[in-house]
Amino acid sequence: MKGSLIRVTKKVYLKRKGLQRMMKQTDGLKRYRRLLMWVFMSMMIFAMGITSIHSVFAASPSAGATSSGAVYVIPIDREIENGLQKFLARGLQEAEQNKASWVLLEMSTPGGEVRAAEGIGQMIRNSAVPTAVLVQDRAASAGSYIALNADKIYMQPGSMIGAAAVVDGKGQPINDAKLVAYWKSEMRSAAQLNSRNPDIAAGMTDVNMTVAMPEIDQTKEKGQIISLTAQEAQKVGYAEGVVSSVNEAVAALGHSPADIVRVEPSIGENIARFLTNPIVATILLFIGIAGIAIEILVPGFGIPGIIGVVAFGLYFFGGYAAGFSGSETWILFGVGLVLLILEVFIPSFGILGVLGAASLITGVVKAAYDTSNALLSLGIAFGVAAIFVSIVAVIFKERGIWNRFILKEQLSSDQNYMSNLQREQLLGLEGVSLTPLRPSGTIIVDGQHLDVVTQGVYIDKNCPVRIIRIDGSRIIVDEKAEDTEPDVHGSIGPLI
Repeated sequence: MKGSLIRVTKKVYLKRKGLQRMMKQTDGLKRYRRLLMWVFMSMMIFAMGITSIHSVFAASPSAGATSSGAVYVIPIDREIENGLQKFLARGLQEAEQNKASWVLLEMSTPGGEVRAAEGIGQMIRNSAVPTAVLVQDRAASAGSYIALNADKIYMQPGSMIGAAAVVDGKGQPINDAKLVAYWKSEMRSAAQLNSRNPDIAAGMTDVNMTVAMPEIDQTKEKGQIISLTAQEAQKVGYAEGVVSSVNEAVAALGHSPADIVRVEPSIGENIARFLTNPIVATILLFIGIAGIAIEILVPGFGIPGIIGVVAFGLYFFGGYAAGFSGSETWILFGVGLVLLILEVFIPSFGILGVLGAASLITGVVKAAYDTSNALLSLGIAFGVAAIFVSIVAVIFKERGIWNRFILKEQLSSDQNYMSNLQREQLLGLEGVSLTPLRPSGTIIVDGQHLDVVTQGVYIDKNCPVRIIRIDGSRIIVDEKAEDTEPDVHGSIGPLI
């Protein structure tokens, strides 16, 4: 009876251990269900807040915006990049709505992205309000292309225009013949809009051209790029005049300083221009990927997940505020993130993971102005984040999610577990019964308590026993016969 009770107790103990492990795993699943809900709520809060934030940062009408016949002055004083396009679109739209006479672009830029310059050039060409450019310092590279799309160009003393060769991110010339030919044709077309010499515009981009400029007694030879000073630009017809200030340029357009309406970037537009910078966007993607990955793989911190969601929120807000994307981008991202988390817990043969990754990447790419730049930024961010997360996972390996799915319980001898090999070594050993064996009970052998059974006989407590057989997990014993003194008297009976 007692032996049966012990076996039942051991089974209950093992079941309890298994139940504890299942409860731990269940707790882990519950925690990650909470994580899923947390991510979902974060995305919803971001979705509701992004519109209100954008409205707070939205630009107010420019001072004097109701002045009919005014000259709208819009600064282009930075590199030509994606965030600049929406700002210029707003300024041109205000000028058109208020029936302005001119839009004057104050330009001082070293150049920038070709695609952004093309978009701005198209807006200038399609504007119902005539556009003039005042080159205050330099209109280099993409800046010269934008200037050539304007109806009039004025330059301040000491300024320059030109040097529009296509270069890479490090400033090194790109020798792709197809790309050079494309950009050269764009420059020629822009010059022809206002009857400017297209060969000079082409010579600003192509080092292999030879361009004669008799107006300034110069000839561009092969290996050179055309760059014109203010006086040279006026002589070759690339500038209507040399002026010393904005007021002089406005006077040349037939207006007075009282007609000037300045358009300045709003807080939201400045933030959008900063957030859509390729370097900043890459950093935000890295922080977002690393933060959420750490929260999923090494749970318990909380802060990395929050930082990751905030970083992704800033990334998508930048694209939204700059006008590159709509609400569909963060919806795609949120769906992708949820699917990736579900892949960790639901066996789908990788289907959820593939769909989640595709949705996430699509959302990130669609939120950017340029697909190739977005993919490059995402690739760099993912690679660096993978290295960083791997280091964190090694440092905090004891807290990793994988520990919730690994059985750590050990059936050791300290917990009274014994392998069959160890049981075979008990064969023939002798001990003493600690409890009555009816037929099961407990004995002690070499200080070790063992649960045993007899061959059906009853053995009382504190009787010597010997282990006679090992049958699987059962240890079978028999009572050891006590040693007796020999009968020295033999069989002759008692003596008289």
